[in-house]
Amino acid sequence: MVAKWGGDGYFAPNRFDADVADCMVEGVIPADLDGAFFRLSADFLYPPAGFNALAADGYISRFRVKDGHVSYRGRYVQNERYRSQIAAQRQLFGAYRNPFTDDESVRNFDSPRGSTASNTTPVVLAGKLLATKEDALPFEIDPITLETKDYYDFDGQVDAMTFTAHPKVDPATGETFAFSYEASGLCSRDVVLFCFDRSGKKTWECKIEAPYTCLMHDMWLTNGHIVIPGGGTMTSMERLKAGYPHWAWDNDSLNYYLVIPRHGRPEDLRVIEGPLRAIVHTINGQSNGNVLTLDAPAAEGNSWFPLFPALDESVPATVAHKIRRFTIDLDNPANEIEEQILFNQTITNFTRIDDRFACQNSKFTWVQCEDPSRESSGMTRGRAPGEYAATDHIARFNLETGECVAYHAGAGQVVQEPSFIPRPGSHLEGDGYLIAATHNVPQMRGELLIVDAMTMQECGRAILPFRLAPQIHGVWAAAHDLRLD
Repeated sequence: MVAKWGGDGYFAPNRFDADVADCMVEGVIPADLDGAFFRLSADFLYPPAGFNALAADGYISRFRVKDGHVSYRGRYVQNERYRSQIAAQRQLFGAYRNPFTDDESVRNFDSPRGSTASNTTPVVLAGKLLATKEDALPFEIDPITLETKDYYDFDGQVDAMTFTAHPKVDPATGETFAFSYEASGLCSRDVVLFCFDRSGKKTWECKIEAPYTCLMHDMWLTNGHIVIPGGGTMTSMERLKAGYPHWAWDNDSLNYYLVIPRHGRPEDLRVIEGPLRAIVHTINGQSNGNVLTLDAPAAEGNSWFPLFPALDESVPATVAHKIRRFTIDLDNPANEIEEQILFNQTITNFTRIDDRFACQNSKFTWVQCEDPSRESSGMTRGRAPGEYAATDHIARFNLETGECVAYHAGAGQVVQEPSFIPRPGSHLEGDGYLIAATHNVPQMRGELLIVDAMTMQECGRAILPFRLAPQIHGVWAAAHDLRLD
């Protein structure tokens, strides 16, 4: 089924659940891998009222890797949104995150529970697998069957309406830090910060206010601070009542950075302003006393376009994400942020690290890109997650030396966000494997790549007999993390 469902291109939904018991393999799947690669995808059940890939229904898939073999399972996230649409046999949800445009049968201004697509990041927390999207609390997923369990409020510990799709884990302490924005309701400025211990017990909560309501998708966790980037996007109740999507890009705004110490109090919050940037995801961060070093892919303009058009209806020039370093000196009374471009190479914003080195001075990040031999490869702005940009490489960037080493997945491949898997028994940063799904355009099929992260050479790949829905984010979980057998 291929249908042009508005927007800037073709979106081909899968619209089926699937099982492949033992995938065809080219090359060799490393025998020391024992775990599962979970992916969350955006896959519309029914043609949408207005095309926005981020509004598509959640679809969770799992590649189980063990003893050199790979099996696949894919299921829709059967949350309340899914069930209501299946019962009605039509699309019930309107403009992106705008309940004023939803069908009356599902319209709810008091809770986002029934409208969330749960389509962004599979999160592993305290032995549970969660399907997250930042507009609501997550739904719990059975890691073996992929059955959707229930709306998850962290065993009654979280009463905010939303929860980030990008919680951060400190590998040294085992703590998970997270946040909710628009936490008390639609268009509110309330932000709530959390910390959970290894067992999932909440050990800290802090409620603060943002300068204004904007999209806050990701965060930095350093060894001493939490930093949430905001700015660029805006919303208002008036905008939603007029029937527009939740967000618009504001060319006249500045960025702001909410900076607070771990386990801090509301009065400890610092708000730092800086030039307008699109910061969708982060890489890593470190605190050296009160000097914070924060790395991220960032763009000088509306890289969200056309998902979120500009408030002034202007069409931006092509903007590109590049790896940048932001430095904040909290002892500087000027409240300034310094910025440095580390690489001129154009990349996507789906950067990943060796998570064992989070909150430290890590040196490696991996990300999809086009041909890295070109300084600026002209990747176009505002593409849907993982699917429309011709990203046929994965590059490893050394943030200390400036070295870039790339792996080419093959002609016609669209590589989606990679995840890093440590090599069993090794404690060296970057010693392990990359795992990534691809869309093989000529063959119209999905593939799973396993790449040695040190040599950037392919080990092997598993082949599916159908194409995969576009991935937003993925996570690797070792077998012992989720009791996969």
